[in-house]
Amino acid sequence: MEHLRSVNDLVIRFANVNGTGSASANNMFAKAVFRMGIPVSPKNIFPSNIQGLPTWYEVRINEKGYLGRREGVDVMVCVNPQSLPRDVASVKKGGYFIYDNTKRLHPEYIREDIHYIGVPMTGLTMQHYNEPRQRQLFKNVIYVGALSALLDIEMEVLHGIIADQFRGKEKLIAPNLKALDLGYQHAKNNYACPLEVRLERRDHVKDCILIDGNTACGLGAVYGGATVAPWYPITPSTSLVDAFEKYARKFRIDPETKKKRYAVIQAEDELAAMGMVIGAAWNGARAFTATSGPGVSLMSEFLGLAYFAEIPVVLVNVQRGGPSTGMPTRTQQPDILSSAYASHGDTRHVLLFPSNPKECFEHTAMALDLANRLQTPVIVMSDLDLGMNDHMSPPLSWDDSRKYDMGKVLSADDLEQIEQFGRYLDVDGDGITYRTLPGTHPTKGAFFTRGTSKDEYARYTEAGDAYVRNVDRLLKKFKTSAKLVPPPELYQKKNHSKHGVIFFGTTTYAALEALDLLKEQGLEMDALRLAAYPFNEAVSEFIDEHEKVFVIEQNRDGQMRTLLINELEVFPKKLIPVLNYDGMPITADRIEQLILQSFPEEKMEVHVQNGMN
Repeated sequence: MEHLRSVNDLVIRFANVNGTGSASANNMFAKAVFRMGIPVSPKNIFPSNIQGLPTWYEVRINEKGYLGRREGVDVMVCVNPQSLPRDVASVKKGGYFIYDNTKRLHPEYIREDIHYIGVPMTGLTMQHYNEPRQRQLFKNVIYVGALSALLDIEMEVLHGIIADQFRGKEKLIAPNLKALDLGYQHAKNNYACPLEVRLERRDHVKDCILIDGNTACGLGAVYGGATVAPWYPITPSTSLVDAFEKYARKFRIDPETKKKRYAVIQAEDELAAMGMVIGAAWNGARAFTATSGPGVSLMSEFLGLAYFAEIPVVLVNVQRGGPSTGMPTRTQQPDILSSAYASHGDTRHVLLFPSNPKECFEHTAMALDLANRLQTPVIVMSDLDLGMNDHMSPPLSWDDSRKYDMGKVLSADDLEQIEQFGRYLDVDGDGITYRTLPGTHPTKGAFFTRGTSKDEYARYTEAGDAYVRNVDRLLKKFKTSAKLVPPPELYQKKNHSKHGVIFFGTTTYAALEALDLLKEQGLEMDALRLAAYPFNEAVSEFIDEHEKVFVIEQNRDGQMRTLLINELEVFPKKLIPVLNYDGMPITADRIEQLILQSFPEEKMEVHVQNGMN
């Protein structure tokens, strides 16, 4: 039988039962690979109930640094009988299936083209541990120990992770080390170790860190000056506000009075949470909230108020599968249009598209500045994959000399110099007006903050010409924002192909790998990564300079493609959708396959012969 053979290039998947404590052991495995200097990308695939249903943890290991998902599983560790048929079927030909052989595996699950490795996880725990909960937990550590022998993971690294994990709970270290050794010794005594799919120490992670996007966003909100975070719990954004509160407790406590310099408020629903953000921001606080698609639907009315009344608010949208409840614990990018145009009437909201945790940190802090500069909602468009999974990321950094941008806020002295203050008067011609904060001046600067039509002095009016002047100015302000948001990233100094690829957010990982795969097929393509909406001129130029442009995104209807067509007036047939919406992160294999479908073999041959490189 053939064997898969690779060093530092494999996909391993753990099949567990939700609520059995497997997450800690699986995370230990991913950390061990990372600490051996090998690039790693773990994905937690979990159900939307509390416990009892199947859950998977998939780890891509690739020393070249490809961090997107890859099709097929090289090594499967199956601890869940409920998902066994699916798990056996997912293993690549020549791959390895590691299972609990305390009981004999039923013949219907035997494939002739894969290798079976039995580890009596339940039997070993029954023999060495007395408490039922210990048996359940240490079964997971036993398979990590077996993997350390089978894949050649350095035991010293695993010992260090256990010591770190249980610092302050030293009595738990010994039983964990015992479970690790039980698995290790069983594998060593019964199988040829290591397998032909194995790991070797490298120095490819450099100064990178493993961190999830929600934690990075929460920390970015703290460093960006946020002090108020009203919210309503919703998967997958809950851990973002938890992270904000954790770091606010560390950095936002008055050293003398010990009082909190922040407020985290759980509202009765998402609409109320956004209302609180608006109230706090109107009073001068830097405020934000976090939600997912259903929350954006509920917040739309208040997002329209913030847009029309021109109040700076920040929202982090950690997208998940929709519509309605959809797939709460699966990833997608389905809220592009609902976020860009949230609310009834003519509205356009600034969107930021982070692609890694470092950008989650930076974009959240930036959003607080942009919202205040532009006096409008700014929405950070993350997703479940980025938000809840650990990613290898450049370290987070902050310039301590950086000053918060509060935008055009008039002081009492400024108001003294003005004969009449016009809250919605465009003085500078950029569409951005001046504002004051409550209580700035005893007699000047007061105004009505209206969600109704008004004139330049915040006076209520239903005059059509005043309404037109106001909404046209808001459009001018939106165009001004195109100069302030992060520019797109081009992956070539000069375009050299007839065809291009556009991607954004977490499609970046798979898209970059797919570009290399396509190049091996003789199809070299130019690439652009979107970082924000509105789009600047570089996006229009990129599209204009190519015959075909493939837009990679994770939703059914090609929402980013629609946004590009609508905003840039692009001929629709020029933009070709490359879509994935099954709830799992898109793979490079799928991108390559879908793009190649647009190039029949005879056209491919001409394309290669013409030397498009």
